[in-house]
Amino acid sequence: MIIAVMKERHPREKRVPLVPSTAAKLVKLGAEVVVETGLGMNCRLRDEEYQKAGASIGSSRTDMLKTADIIIRLRKPPKDEVLLMKKGCIHLSYLDPFNEVELVETLQDAWVSAISLEMIPRTTIAQKMDVLSSQANLGGYAAVTLAADHLDRVFPMMTTPAGTIKPVRVFIIGVGVAGLQAIATAKRLGAIVEAFDTRPVVEEQVKSLGAKFVKVDLGETGQTKDGYAKALTPEQLALQQEGMAQACARADIVITTAQLFARPAPRIIDHTIITQMRPGSIIIDMAVETGGNVEGSELDTIVEIEGVKIIGIANLPGRVATTASEMYSANLGNFVEHFWNKESEMLVVDEKDEIMQGALITHHGEIVSQMYKNIMKK
Repeated sequence: MIIAVMKERHPREKRVPLVPSTAAKLVKLGAEVVVETGLGMNCRLRDEEYQKAGASIGSSRTDMLKTADIIIRLRKPPKDEVLLMKKGCIHLSYLDPFNEVELVETLQDAWVSAISLEMIPRTTIAQKMDVLSSQANLGGYAAVTLAADHLDRVFPMMTTPAGTIKPVRVFIIGVGVAGLQAIATAKRLGAIVEAFDTRPVVEEQVKSLGAKFVKVDLGETGQTKDGYAKALTPEQLALQQEGMAQACARADIVITTAQLFARPAPRIIDHTIITQMRPGSIIIDMAVETGGNVEGSELDTIVEIEGVKIIGIANLPGRVATTASEMYSANLGNFVEHFWNKESEMLVVDEKDEIMQGALITHHGEIVSQMYKNIMKK
């Protein structure tokens, strides 16, 4: 099978979908790997390194799209490129299917087997393929370093000839993969860290990283089978905001990570909470791409409200693009290897497999994802 790896065209995307070590892995499986010329330049990976790994360099993007059996990229494909893909080819990338209904229909009509990598279920066997967790982990790290870059104070406590410098206080809202890494990174830098999540089950994880868990009695809450927080009622949201206001007021940095699967991000910090924070404080809204957790945050913009700087920079993993590319590529390689038939040297779309059932959106001219169909009915 010919695997074509496409160079990302988004102007602010520095990550690449495949690194040479993974290319070598795919070649060893028996695939013919063709990477677009200049694929890895953003991460200082030369074409020669891909060639040494056994891949060939494709100079014509159009020809690659027309001839590939499998197409790999990071971001969702442009609709005009879907029309170039040959019937029955397999496409692997992020797809954002719930917000890209027209794109899904285009993939369906083109008879492309579209695999949405962010839909891979969070099971033990799928952990090595979980691009969402890998990138969220790096996003949590990058959020803290971004905050540190904009804050006019140092993180750790220091004893100096001028006296003792107090450590920075960081409050993290949402203790998923990104939140846990943000806690760990802020602690490493010497901050006093507090964290909140609607799921009481994560309290032990917060404490194990040396942070304090902020308790707010919301009544009955929980999480989905995939580990996502369930949506709160309006009454619970009001209680949450009241409980978080005090933690935000004493924090120098607030990082929000709260997102809901297939739904807009919940608004959890409003103008009232912002006005209670000290001027010079920083808020990082990690959910800005899905609607934002913070009132007034803007995509790829830094705004100042009542002296508080609100940072809504998208694609935080892209700030550590080389590491993010290595992790995405490894996850992708593990996915392909899992479904690769060594005898026929082909990637098999096994619709009976739990992982494929979760990630496969379109196949043989049909929308086959039951989750997608169920959610789109609502």
